[in-house]
Parts: sequence; C-alpha cells; structure tokens
Amino acid sequence: MSTCTHLGEKLGVTSCSEASHGLFKENRLKEGDGTLHPRRIGTILGAAALTVLTIPANAHAAAVACGGGVSTGRVAVNGCISAQRGSAGRFPTREITSYIKARNAGKKGVNVSYEAFFRVVDGGHWEKLGSGRAYVPAGETIGPVEVGSTTRVCGPVKVEIRVHARADGAAWSGWSPASTKQCQT
Repeated sequence: MSTCTHLGEKLGVTSCSEASHGLFKENRLKEGDGTLHPRRIGTILGAAALTVLTIPANAHAAAVACGGGVSTGRVAVNGCISAQRGSAGRFPTREITSYIKARNAGKKGVNVSYEAFFRVVDGGHWEKLGSGRAYVPAGETIGPVEVGSTTRVCGPVKVEIRVHARADGAAWSGWSPASTKQCQT
C-alpha cells in the first residue's frame, strides 16, 4: 500500500494532493497551542538540510590540477596546483597555490617531508613556496594538502610549481611538476 493511499484512507480523501493538503490543514489546526509536532519539525529540518547541501562552501574555489607522480621509498607523490581569481585594486590577480598528494603503498605508516617551489616559466627563477611534514597511514592517501601560495598580478604567462618529498629513511624524490596559465578563466 503506498503512503499516499494510506494517508488518503486515514483522512477520508481520494487523491494524493487532497491527502497532503489535508495533512497541512490538520497540522495547522493542531498547532494552535504553540507546539511544533514531529512531522512539522522533520519538514523544517529537511528543508534546512537541502538548503545547506545546495550552497557551495566557496563559490570562487579554484580547481586543483595534479601533475605526474614520483616516489620516495614506498610513497608516491604528486605535485598539484590551483589558480584562484582575485584583485588588487583595478588589477586582476591570481593566487597560485601548491599542493601535495601522497599515497603510501607500504604496510607501515610513514612520515613524509615535502617542499614546493614556484616559477614563471619564461625566464623566472624558482622560489620556495613552503614545506611541511605529514604522516601517511599504511595503504592510504592524503591530500591534496596545501603547501604554500603566492599572489601575482595577472599576465599572459604560464606558471608552474614543483614538489618533491622524502619519506623517513628514504632519499628525496624527483620533482613532480604541475602548471597552469596564470590568468586562465
């Protein structure tokens, strides 16, 4: 028996729309004493939950793109980049952020140290954006974890980051690069 049919029989109506309309009338009549009934509370909470789910956490959040992988010991590492829009007065800017993703293929958790560098591809020199250390549990992946960021005035240039890492007891990995056009839309 459908919910609609059951409600219709209970309220003495013949269609779903009449049944639901009757429930709202019934609730309004019962609420005269100032109390909220469980059905009404559920409706309010459901509507609030749907509203929260449909609002983005950050309407201007930039996508994170990851480059090729390198490894150190049993840990695979990817360098990632994002470019978020901004402005400095009349000038458009981009906040270039570097991230790291690390996947531990080993049977023991391991501490991983990492560093990230940034440059403008055409003639730029490498600048350190940041460094850090994280624990990567056995068989799990962490990230993307933000390593550092820099804000630049827009220009028609390509920018890149590179990340490398070192698991405890292992050598530094090779470089994992990622790049983007600085002012792409």
